[in-house]
Amino acid sequence: MLPKLAFLAGDAPEPQSALTELTAHYPCVPVGEADIIIALGGDGFMLQTLHATQHLDTPVYGMNRGTVGFLMNGYGVEGLMERLRVAELAVLNPLRMRATRSDGTVAEALAINEVSLLRQGAQAAKLRIIVDGKERLHELVCDGTMLSTPAGSTAYNYSAHGPILPINCDVLALTPVAAFRPRRWRGALLPKSSHVRFEVLSPERRPVMADADSRSVRNVVRVDITSAQDIAHKLMFDPGHGLEERLLREQFV
Repeated sequence: MLPKLAFLAGDAPEPQSALTELTAHYPCVPVGEADIIIALGGDGFMLQTLHATQHLDTPVYGMNRGTVGFLMNGYGVEGLMERLRVAELAVLNPLRMRATRSDGTVAEALAINEVSLLRQGAQAAKLRIIVDGKERLHELVCDGTMLSTPAGSTAYNYSAHGPILPINCDVLALTPVAAFRPRRWRGALLPKSSHVRFEVLSPERRPVMADADSRSVRNVVRVDITSAQDIAHKLMFDPGHGLEERLLREQFV
């Protein structure tokens, strides 16, 4: 029996054109009834789709109609069912962010790529880093810092000169953004099971915002991050073009 497909597309002209093409060739059902969700767009739209469907146990197969498309497969109308039949599956656990604002309110969010802390104003941020209840860095003066998953290690983390992580490794990358003190500090690799806390020093003079996959919380004083092992995002990739291969390939470009 052929799988039931649901098609989701970004708002830009290219994803919408692809949606029209594909739905003319293949029957579709609502997202809640689908065996596989087809996401049409770029990496940003894929992240939106994964967040929006995380309550479903439905794999997502992306087709690139955006810019980078690291989380996507190539676009093509013909042979889609065969591609889905032989596709490889990757399972991703997001990060769970709990951000406490200066007024005491708390915001929670999930991040598939990374949780980042960034200065809000002209002055550099001052942060204390605590891992599993133990202070590891008393004061980091920087433009920001982030904790990245393997899936997100080629995104903002890589731009900040962080390491690329193998997709199946139980490791997170802690990477500073423009670290001023300690000078030349390049970050750390942490076990996936770690509980990481960032405390903002001098939040009144040096305000900081936290960001989880582009969902921002301003004026934070403390951010706690853990891996959400209870949530599993399923992505499908064409054979030989899965995340593990792509992460390896990125390191030899």
